Amino acid sequence: MSTVSENRALVAKLNRALGLEMRAEVMYAHYAEYVKGINRLYLKTYFEAEATESFTHAGSVRHAINQLGGEAVTDRDTTPIRHTTDYQVMLQEVLKTEQLAAETYHGILQMVTDNEELYDAIEQIYFAEVRSVEELNQLI
Repeated sequence: MSTVSENRALVAKLNRALGLEMRAEVMYAHYAEYVKGINRLYLKTYFEAEATESFTHAGSVRHAINQLGGEAVTDRDTTPIRHTTDYQVMLQEVLKTEQLAAETYHGILQMVTDNEELYDAIEQIYFAEVRSVEELNQLI
């Protein structure tokens, strides 16, 4: 059984993840619009799909926070989103974002080993983030 302080720490970590997902959604939508050249054919669709995935992840995290009795943040992470039309720069920025998300979810997994339902939900998101990192490493 979790203590109140453990729940607070977990909700804080989940809110961190939620803020990152909201930032990622905006970043991906922005990059989908501004990617240029021949790479636009693939990357626009890729960025749009990732924006949708971030929205879905945010919903799952928000649900978890609610189930724990916490209050979900409504502001995205404040890390600036770098504006560029250079697809290589975009991919580097996206990679940093996905790596941070994977690290954040890995930390959350360590906190929820006694909650099978939450563990399974976060593990699915974590695997998606790790998969994104692997894909981006291949694209770069």
